[in-house]
Amino acid sequence: MVEKYHIVFAILAGFILDFFMGDPHCMPHPVRFIGALISLLEKRLLNLSDSKVRQRAFGFVLVVLVLLVTGGITFALLHFSYKIHFFAGFAFEVLICYWCIAANDLKKESVNVLKKMQTSSIDECRKALSRIVGRDTQRLAEEEIVKATVETVAENSNDGVIAPLFYMAIGGPVLGMIYKAINTMDSMVGYKNDRYRFFGTAAARCDDVFGFIPARLSALFAIISCPMLRLNMKNAFKIFKRDRYKHNSPNSAQTESVYAGAMEIQLGGDAWYGGVLEHKEFLGDEIRKPCAKDIRRSCSLMYASSLLATLVFCAVRLFVTR
Repeated sequence: MVEKYHIVFAILAGFILDFFMGDPHCMPHPVRFIGALISLLEKRLLNLSDSKVRQRAFGFVLVVLVLLVTGGITFALLHFSYKIHFFAGFAFEVLICYWCIAANDLKKESVNVLKKMQTSSIDECRKALSRIVGRDTQRLAEEEIVKATVETVAENSNDGVIAPLFYMAIGGPVLGMIYKAINTMDSMVGYKNDRYRFFGTAAARCDDVFGFIPARLSALFAIISCPMLRLNMKNAFKIFKRDRYKHNSPNSAQTESVYAGAMEIQLGGDAWYGGVLEHKEFLGDEIRKPCAKDIRRSCSLMYASSLLATLVFCAVRLFVTR
């Protein structure tokens, strides 16, 4: 039975391992190697004196090379592991699934921001927040720190948990690692700044395409999970319908709008990135002011929707396999 449904069991085992252990910092994580590969290729391919077309072309080459290397190495290691013995292959498959899921670390870093708010200075809170967001944190007040933390939990509930689960359920750990490479490229070069405006276009578009379906499923799972956490399901659905496209990315506001509606707070608004003010629309209605407890509420909603997604994806995979 394990041999027939090995991908399902690997996904479940990976989710459980992440829940209890998170990513142990004593072990090398494949995302670090992917990041190193991206940095190496960027040095070789990016020349800011090139034309826009040439920069976009080399950005596309970066995407192709990173995906080929990531998928090829993952497939080769998995193939040879199964050649050694079934359980050697299965153990490696579980390990990759475990590496692809980042729910525990997302919760840990977010709760760390909360703990700093309760025990340390505002500067320590900003420093803790800077570990999980891309925006400038130096000038954020306490309420803005809460909002930024909730936003990153909402967005990364898809990027770091549900989207990898979705692709692992479709194509096993190989496709899961390919998605992690896509998401890592977007987080490194997918910016609309002077350096990556053209070179990062392919990475950003690839992330938008691969995140399109999972983002909407993540929003759906979050809405369904609201009642078990005593959050406002009706308002979550209302704000989702109204605000889910109020973001430059076609995917980010899908989950953020649900979290805003579920917790009856307002997210979004202007933010500073690298000293440049970026204007953003608000998500949700300010029924009440954000408070520190909203960080734990967002983590609970992330875990509830992730567990639901895991069960649904595995059930569908079982049905298809049969």
